[in-house]
Amino acid sequence: MEANIAIPTDGKDTWSGGGQKPLGASYGKMMMWFFIVSDALTFSGFLAAYGLTRFKFIDSWPIADEVFTHFPGLHGVHAPMYYVALMTFILIISSVTMVLAVDAGHQMKQKRVAWYMFATIIFGIIFIGSQAWEWKNFINGTYGAVKTTDGRLLQFVKDGHQIALSDIVVGERTDGRIQHERENGLWFEKEEAIASYSIAQIQEAYKSNSDVLIRSELIDPATKQKIILSREEGMAQLAKTKMVVEGANLEVNEYGNTIFADFFFFITGFHGFHVLSGIIINIIIFFNVVLGTYERRGHYEMVEKVGLYWHFVDLVWVFVFTFFYLV
Repeated sequence: MEANIAIPTDGKDTWSGGGQKPLGASYGKMMMWFFIVSDALTFSGFLAAYGLTRFKFIDSWPIADEVFTHFPGLHGVHAPMYYVALMTFILIISSVTMVLAVDAGHQMKQKRVAWYMFATIIFGIIFIGSQAWEWKNFINGTYGAVKTTDGRLLQFVKDGHQIALSDIVVGERTDGRIQHERENGLWFEKEEAIASYSIAQIQEAYKSNSDVLIRSELIDPATKQKIILSREEGMAQLAKTKMVVEGANLEVNEYGNTIFADFFFFITGFHGFHVLSGIIINIIIFFNVVLGTYERRGHYEMVEKVGLYWHFVDLVWVFVFTFFYLV
């Protein structure tokens, strides 16, 4: 029986006669580039689908400046896109520290590689934490709205600015409806979280506040703003209310078209998964750097490989930020 014999890397046959470094790159880097190209095609498909869907529903697509308005520590302050811009800046800075880590690796400066990788990890953690915070705010919602039997979403405005349901409805929910829980019934049936107010309360509050108007999710092509209904129109539409919408999920969205929420969760979630994976890989490489693994190997190519991945993740976010938030 013939024994298996390990063949030294230097003597191993290479594919397509490319040598040990086809196109001037090692196999490790080449595989990383293949992965990046395939992943770039995946993200391109997602963004193309987003663009086509948005174009199809252009007359009811939520306005990003009205959706992403939160900023930590500034409760109640309208800060459109400020925090998303800060998140983007933090991620770009992490790319800079990663470049410095790779450069320090070329110079075989172990401590500098470790410090720059540590900074990259911290910036990555800040970004992913910020993204989770933004998800929380998006899911919980800001203003609340109602949905009619014909599928229209109605929001409330005063002096031209959107206001929350809590700004017009006084007191707690009054119809006695409580959340189904295992403790409060003989036959427990799980349900979605019920709204803070009943439909009747909201209709009555609208009648009582003559300075409050209703706007639909439809956008006026001339003004690029949502269409505000007259009091009479608003009353007629409000009479068709079938449910109160607070926050956003895969089924309802208080900001407008539900597909917007679907794409938001899917694209930013998929990107966030890449960032989280990058952080974990960076942590592993960081400890290898600290332990001197690459110093003993005589090169820091692994830092270059994870650097390629990290720059790719940053670049994808720039496209997501541009197409999803800015355009």
